[in-house]
Amino acid sequence: MRDTPTKTPIWKAIADALRSDMAEGRYGPGDKLPTEAALAERFGVNRHTVRHGISALVDEGLIRTRRGAGAFVAATPTDYPIGSRVRFHENLIAAGRRPEKRVLHVEERAATEGEATALTVSPGDQICAYHGLSLADGHPIAVFESMFPLDRLPGICAALQHTSSVTEALNRSGVTDYTRASTRLTATRATATQALHLQVSEGDPLLRSSGVNVDEKGQPVEFGRTWFVGDRVTLTLES
Repeated sequence: MRDTPTKTPIWKAIADALRSDMAEGRYGPGDKLPTEAALAERFGVNRHTVRHGISALVDEGLIRTRRGAGAFVAATPTDYPIGSRVRFHENLIAAGRRPEKRVLHVEERAATEGEATALTVSPGDQICAYHGLSLADGHPIAVFESMFPLDRLPGICAALQHTSSVTEALNRSGVTDYTRASTRLTATRATATQALHLQVSEGDPLLRSSGVNVDEKGQPVEFGRTWFVGDRVTLTLES
């Protein structure tokens, strides 16, 4: 008797087809896949079968799903060193990624008690607050906010209106070099606003880095907080 060929399960054929799409570059790291409904129409199956195929790719680590956002091709995490000389553009270029920063908001306001302590100024003193979005190869990896003491850096807000680079803005304000004096890492969850900018779901895990940068005289010139998407960045500590 002749053996009957074993048929490939439909969900596996869907997984194979999507895997081929990714291998051929149809979908790149960080790209969003079509919706379950669109894939169901493409393959002529129900959404449950599509979901089974996607789950197989999730198990392989090729796809990541985010509640309410959909399925995305998994991106290789970006190595991001945190040490005494933290430079966003230099870090990403060294990791082989294309760095980009987008300015969300720049404002002058009064320092909170915590900000004042970090910057060694008095609560209520005027600071420049710079809010932005960091991207690698066009994909968001972190949101950040940086606070600068206006009594030491009176032109910093104007400089940040013309350049997204903190290093360049500090240079224009007379700070030719700076180093990281302290760093603190904390696990947290994305707020609704952070989730919107980072293209994740509210409540997804983030890693918050808080740090103080000082000038050559040891005076604090920046207090920064950055919220990284945990599966897009690998933080490495350098001495």
